[in-house]
Amino acid sequence: MVEKKKDDSKMYAFIATFFSIVGFVIALFVWKDDKYVMYYAKHSLVIFVIAVLAGIINSGLVFIPVLGWLIGLALNVLVFILWLVSWVHALSGEMKDIHVVTDFAKKINL
Repeated sequence: MVEKKKDDSKMYAFIATFFSIVGFVIALFVWKDDKYVMYYAKHSLVIFVIAVLAGIINSGLVFIPVLGWLIGLALNVLVFILWLVSWVHALSGEMKDIHVVTDFAKKINL
């Protein structure tokens, strides 16, 4: 049976994911000892990096008339979905994996 987290930890994890890089920094300084919060704070950092990379790719594809716009839109939707899923998982009370994101988040040692 999976242990459910307290409401405080769930709310802190949500704050870390909702505020992206700022939430990660807040979690790093304020809630570093809470494994649950840091699990989702690391996810937030990875999603932020993915968003930055998507922005760089979008700016490079802007010169391709229709295909560039479609790829950029798809990347933005993907980032938004990852962000939204991280919110839902953070509020669930369980450490759930997000495909690809969790693999990178587990490699972050703080």
